[in-house]
Amino acid sequence: MTLKMRKNMSPALPPRCAVGECMAVLGGTWTPNVIWYLSGGARRFSELKADMRPISAKMLSARLKDLEDKGVVSRTVVATSPPSVEYALTALGQEFVPVIQKIAEVGERLKARQATAQATGTVIENRNPVAEIAAEL
Repeated sequence: MTLKMRKNMSPALPPRCAVGECMAVLGGTWTPNVIWYLSGGARRFSELKADMRPISAKMLSARLKDLEDKGVVSRTVVATSPPSVEYALTALGQEFVPVIQKIAEVGERLKARQATAQATGTVIENRNPVAEIAAEL
């Protein structure tokens, strides 16, 4: 028996996918972390590296450069002795903070759901926890 193809009820994406544009910025490894730690204000490289313990200097440098190129982070040389550099979120970068906060909230609910399932021995592999959490919102 052939199943009838159902019509997609999702709204059409714009010609240039807005979700893809955001994910092009947020999709890099450590990128959400960099934005998260800069949301509290300007930080020097060494401060960011200490905030994100396991990140290598090479990776942090690459992330900061990429985010600076995309207009998410600004880099300011501070005239101190020795000179130092501070990184801060631009207005565009600030727009990503609530998005990352919401992603973190959903992640916490997913972790809690998984922990509950493990504690009770419930199998959740066949369910879609993301859709269930979205329905709760």
